[in-house]
Amino acid sequence: MAVKIRLKRMGAKKTPFYRIVVADSRAPRDGRFIEEVGYYNPLTEPKTIKVDNEKVEKWLKNGAKPTETVERLFKDSGVYEKSEEKTEE
Repeated sequence: MAVKIRLKRMGAKKTPFYRIVVADSRAPRDGRFIEEVGYYNPLTEPKTIKVDNEKVEKWLKNGAKPTETVERLFKDSGVYEKSEEKTEE
């Protein structure tokens, strides 16, 4: 089973809010998911990104692939930097 870390769109029309979820790559964008690992709100100033680093690291170690957008969000929020620090120790 190919697992992806991707965005699930929530909110009303013209007011998007996204949950960062781990889902089977064959599932629809807003359909079933395995686990929620964070959220992203592009409408606040500055943009709000909240991620559970432990859950994300667990899924990345298990082979989950983030989408391009989620990978950019992880870099912005510092998820990759924190996981690199742990591997260096």
